[in-house]
Amino acid sequence: MEALHLLVNRRSASRLTEPAPAGEALENILRAAMRAPDHGTLQPWRFHIIEKEGLERFSQLLEQAARDGDQDEKAIEKAKQAPFRAPMIITVVAHCEDHPKVPRWEQLLSAGCAVMAMQMAAMAQGFNGIWRSGAWTDNDAVRKAFHCREQDAIVGFLYLGTPQLKSSTTVLPPETAPFVSYF
Repeated sequence: MEALHLLVNRRSASRLTEPAPAGEALENILRAAMRAPDHGTLQPWRFHIIEKEGLERFSQLLEQAARDGDQDEKAIEKAKQAPFRAPMIITVVAHCEDHPKVPRWEQLLSAGCAVMAMQMAAMAQGFNGIWRSGAWTDNDAVRKAFHCREQDAIVGFLYLGTPQLKSSTTVLPPETAPFVSYF
């Protein structure tokens, strides 16, 4: 897929099925993430791949976290089912360090760029995904499960797989003028 076409037509896919990226395709996705902008070459990211039995373990973690948070049964069931929206999830943690020239916010953005690069690499290979965040990124039990230190942040969960629905339409680029000015 041509890079510019891929970028200007990026569209998340929430309905994902098997197969998930594997082998060389998954390695390409991870290599793309490693090329995200990285001031100071800090590599401020960690990637946790959740697939197969890991999806069940993640489901149990979210279910328990929802129970511990005194959520109602509907929310508990939603949390329990969330990992099964795709055959693979990559949890991306901004692994932040104190640095005299690279502030924490920049390290967070770098990890965010890694997520975008992974989704683009997935799309370029015929897969797709959706970047999800929400309350689970700040949940203590979830943070502990992904080895987050106090200064770290979960920047999102990238759900990956094969799109169930093939889009035959090209996304019309939004009008840029309202968002651009010249200094």
